[in-house]
Formats: sequence, structure tokens, C-alpha cells
Amino acid sequence: MGQTVVERIVERHLDGGPPRKRVRAGDFVTVRPRHVMTHDNTAAVMKKFLSLGVPDVHDPRQPVFTLDHDIQNTSEANLAKYRSIEAFAAGRGIDFHPAGSGIGHQLMVERGYVLPGSLVVASDSHSNMYGAVGALGTPVVRTDAAAVWATGKFWWQVPRTVQVVLEGALPGGVTGKDVIVALCGLYNQGEVLNAAVEFAGPGAASLSMDERLTIANMTTEWGALVGWFPADETTFAYLRARRKRLGGPAAERLSEETLTPLERDPVGPDPDAAYAGRIRLDLGNLTPHVSGPDSVQVMTPLGEMAARRLAIRKAYIVSCVNSRASDLEGAARVVRGKKVAEGVELYVAAASKEVEDDARASGAWDALLAAGARPLPPGCGPCIGLGAGLLEPGEVGISATNRNFKGRMGSREARCYLASPEVVAASALAGYITGPRSWVDRKQEPRFEAFPPPIREPETGEVLEGFPPLIEGRLVFLPADNLNTDGIYGKDYTYREDMSPEDMARVVMENYDPSFAGKAREGDVVVGGCNFGTGSSREQAATALLAKGIRLLVAASFSQTYLRNAFNNGFLCLECPDLVEALRTELAREIAAGEKTIVPGDLLAVDFASGTLRFRDRTFTVPPLGRVPQELVLAGGVENLIRKG
Repeated sequence: MGQTVVERIVERHLDGGPPRKRVRAGDFVTVRPRHVMTHDNTAAVMKKFLSLGVPDVHDPRQPVFTLDHDIQNTSEANLAKYRSIEAFAAGRGIDFHPAGSGIGHQLMVERGYVLPGSLVVASDSHSNMYGAVGALGTPVVRTDAAAVWATGKFWWQVPRTVQVVLEGALPGGVTGKDVIVALCGLYNQGEVLNAAVEFAGPGAASLSMDERLTIANMTTEWGALVGWFPADETTFAYLRARRKRLGGPAAERLSEETLTPLERDPVGPDPDAAYAGRIRLDLGNLTPHVSGPDSVQVMTPLGEMAARRLAIRKAYIVSCVNSRASDLEGAARVVRGKKVAEGVELYVAAASKEVEDDARASGAWDALLAAGARPLPPGCGPCIGLGAGLLEPGEVGISATNRNFKGRMGSREARCYLASPEVVAASALAGYITGPRSWVDRKQEPRFEAFPPPIREPETGEVLEGFPPLIEGRLVFLPADNLNTDGIYGKDYTYREDMSPEDMARVVMENYDPSFAGKAREGDVVVGGCNFGTGSSREQAATALLAKGIRLLVAASFSQTYLRNAFNNGFLCLECPDLVEALRTELAREIAAGEKTIVPGDLLAVDFASGTLRFRDRTFTVPPLGRVPQELVLAGGVENLIRKG
């Protein structure tokens, strides 16, 4: 059985993992990334890092600091934070990019930090973008970033991979944004949730680098952990052009001595790689689409949207997904010689200072401003709901950004749609959502093939000294899928510093089921549904269950952010979808009655040595836990593990 490209890249960066030689999906591993990027949240990572008590940063060449999120905020508090980040970097020789340089993800690619076949992470969800140049890019949480600073490594669970075969080539006027909007809308039933997406096929090779960057970036919104494109002629031509543009020490990251071996032997999947599924999309049959409102899983063909003449108040060409030179030039072609409609505000910000300089040199920037666009500095700004131009209650906006969740770009009482820069520009001129030309919509039917998991030989799990070989507890079943972190630990408590463990235990699951705290007791094993812990990244959604005395959490599947926060705090989690399916059948009456917390009174037992889980008269197989998560649980979390050395 061959490996996917993610499994192969992980193996190249392995620092610890399973005893067998080959890495595969589901393995818990320790890996050393080439780089870890942090942005404005560097200040929070610094606080965690300094609390670890390590002598200094393990490898000053690994971290990269980029200030990009709140750069319009000139308050003394924010400027002081920025100064402290810069001083921390200067004192340790860490690469630092000040406010105004650009958005971190753009800088990571633009300035040669990301190479084909490398592993590069960031404490930001759009790290998937690095896959556009053939790298494994994936997000980490802040604790992980601090761990990389301290030790040079972090733990990861290798995801399953879904192959996306792109056929044909894009027609004129259809963009990379339309590709990912279509994928998010066509495949919105969890097909790629928490998976790696591996693009392939002649259509992938036909895409420009900017189109690949857009698509890889928004695989985050699609639900994937990785969005990877093969490194080909287009990739290496782009990297060599970047080397010429950079010059000086930065160009050394893209030296010919570095690129030639990567081009000669590019990392890719094995011919017999084991995929979890395969999607096919015909680029030649694609037309422009619009996402929204309030969700990327809802899409409408542009022709149908234009016929509605939905009035807009604000329009945006900003963010790390669609503010590169080609995006600005595409928008400029639409607005050149025209004016933004009365009552509409069009905001524009380049992905980096270099991009803005290029747009000025090409005339695109002046064309946008002459049409009435309002310029913003190179950064995230309104995309993350910061700075000028946010959506007010009742307003409708159209944006070339990557997220349109309620409240993301301003008021929760506003509505936001996503589209390509050309559609945003045309809409700003018209005053309603439309495109620069009319389209005859073509319908694409979903084409997804799920593959059964590969048959593998049973593995005997190693149980570390001190780790319990058997865990047994009363089962508490939470049948809901997509139980989010606000349901587990409400926002009213998230930012309170006065919550004791006893307080946390009292309010855990309050927004999901107020009766949970009274039903659950210390030593119980909680079992949840699919995608447990989705939503925000609050750590308390894991630590509150620990405070309640829950010994083990089992689910059909986990949000990867939740899983990271759980193990980073020493909270043991296991996936066992077969158990959850059986419980839905055996407890169907209680579920039908609307019970949210079901306590049947039976014990559940997990034998880690044999990799089995027992409930009533049935036995289920669970994957070996492995050394990495056991060490985290034994230490009480990653911070304690680092302190112990």
C-alpha cells in the first residue's frame, strides 16, 4: 500500500512516531517544521513560551513574525504590543516583518520561506495556502507554536486524504475563486472535513500560481486541514522569478542549489496511494458563482444572482485569498474609466507592500482609486472585522475574502457574499451583485467516490510506563453531531479569568444541555458524535470536561483544533465511529425522545494494549494510541512535557 503525498512529506520531517517504518493516516507523530509563522498573536505565543522556562528559542531560523491583523489600530496599547514583538525578534535573530509589509501567508510564499516538499505551519487557519507551491501547510494552535519555539517540533495526527481531480481548463472570465466556491458548494456534506485535499489532473496543471494560491487558501473554509498542489513547471518558474525579485539574503532561500534537486525529484503521492475518497470537477464547464450569505456551503450561479439585483452597501477586494497583483489588475480592468455606484463603498488592500507597488506600477491601483475605491494598508483589516469599512447592521456586502460567517466582517445583522475580485468590482459599479458580463449558467453534478479504509494488519499498541493499560467508566452519550465549542463551554465564561475548575465543571455543556452537569460524574467516559468540538478554538471546551472529572472522551470524529487543545492539556480522546453508530441504534428510543445526555448505566472499557473497546456484549477496534499522545496525557499536557525536558 503506497503513501499519499501528506504521508510522504510527514515522513521526511518525522521526529517521532509509530514503530513501523511507514507513516499512514491516523498516526500520531512528532514533526519538525521548516518554519512556523505567527502574526499579531505572536504576543500571546510569547507569553506561553516565556512560561515554559526554557533557556531560549530552540532554532531562531524556524519562527517568522508578521504583523498583519490589526495594523490600522494606532492605539498606544497596540503599538506597545508591536514594539514588544519586534524587540523579542531582534534579541533572538528571528525574522520580523513589521506592520505594512503584508499579510503573513502572502509573505511566507512571496519571500521564499515555503518550498515544495517542506512542512510549514502557522498559528492561523489559512496556512493551507502553502500547499499551492507543493508544501504541506497546516494550522497549529498557539500552544503548538510556543512548543516549536521551545523544542523545534510539535505533534500532529496525520489526516486521511481526498484526491480532487481537476479536468479541462477554466474558460475565460472564470477564476480560481470560482473553482473553490464551486467545490465548497457542491461538496458540503463533510466529504473533506479534517482531511488533506490533494489536487491532481490536467486541470490542476493548467492553473496559474495565483489561482492555486486562492484555491489552496480556501480549502480551509471547505473544512480541510491541507490543500496541496503538485510542484511543476509553473511552480518552479514562479520560485525562480521570486528569487530574482528578492535579491540579497532572502534570495538564498530559493537558491539554485536548493531548487534544482526539488525539481529533479519532486515529492508526490505513490501510484498506489490509499485515498479516503475522490472528487472530480470539470473546469471547462465551470461558470462564476457567489457564496452566501453567511456560509461558504451555499452557492448561487452568478447569472441567477445578477437577476435578483440584490443591492449592496459595501464591497471588498482585500485579504490573503484574493488581493495579489492579478486580482487587483482583474478588478481594475472592470472599473477602468467608470465610477463606483452612489451609496456603495469599495475597499481595496493589497496582500503585501510589494503587490501594492506592482499594482501602482501597472496602473491598476490608480484605476481602482480613480473609480472611487478607498485604499487600506496591506493587511487583514475588514476581513477579520478590524479597522475601517466594517459592515453595519442591515447592510449587504460582497467580498473577495475567504469567510462570510455572521459577524466576521462587522455586524451579525449584516449579510455577506463572497465572489471573485472581478465580480466584486462589477457589483460595486452596479450597486447590486452582478458580473462584468452575462453568463449562461451550467449545472455541475457532484462526483464523489468514497473508498473503504484499507485493510491493515492488527497492531499491538505500546503502553508507556505509568499510562493505564485499561480505562473503564460509565458511558455518557451525547448523540449530537457537530457539537460546537460554544455548546461545550459558553462564550459568557470564555474570557472570564475568575472561573475556578469547580466553576468550569458546573457550567460545562450548559449551552448544549443544562442537565449534563447534574447527570455526569467523575470517572465517566463521554461519547460524542461526528466532528465533536467544531467552532472556535477556546481551550476551555477541553479543560472544562477535565475539570468535571471526565476520564476519556470518545467520538465518531473530532474537530482537529479541539483534538489539539485536548491533548495539549492532557485530555485523552479516541475516535471510534463504529461505537457511535451502534449507540445510535441501541439508544434510538432515547434519541427520538430528544434526550441530549443519555446515561444508560453501562460501563465502557478501553484496552490500549490490544486496541479494543468494549461496551455491553460488543467489542470494537480502536487504533493504537501511540507514544506521542500517551506522553502528553502522562505529563498533563504539552507545556508540562516541555518543562520536564
